[in-house]
Amino acid sequence: QVQLVESGGGLVQAGGSLRLSCAASGSIFSINGMGWFRRAPGNPREFVATVSSDGRTNYAESAKGRFTISRDNAKNTVYLQMNSLKPEDTAVYYCNAFIRRIGGSYFSDYWGQGTQVTVSS
Repeated sequence: QVQLVESGGGLVQAGGSLRLSCAASGSIFSINGMGWFRRAPGNPREFVATVSSDGRTNYAESAKGRFTISRDNAKNTVYLQMNSLKPEDTAVYYCNAFIRRIGGSYFSDYWGQGTQVTVSS
């Protein structure tokens, strides 16, 4: 019943910006880490960024300095602010979260449906 819903993808020109959002809902007791992964055409899925429950962040080298991950714990939402976008950023972006359900005793891994980001040159 736990669900991650993503939004904010689209088509932008090189150098432009997008802000992705991912909201978790359902019978959630707590959320640990949240993050973003992506799959570019012809490439395997790769890590982009993560943020812990207390705000600590980690970035892939390709994202460092251009992307910013953040979260709003009151809204169970994680964001990815993407600036200075490049054509090689074109990919399907997936939200990921470790969530403990109400009545559960451990955290499980959940994924969003993916949102397309296309950067034109």
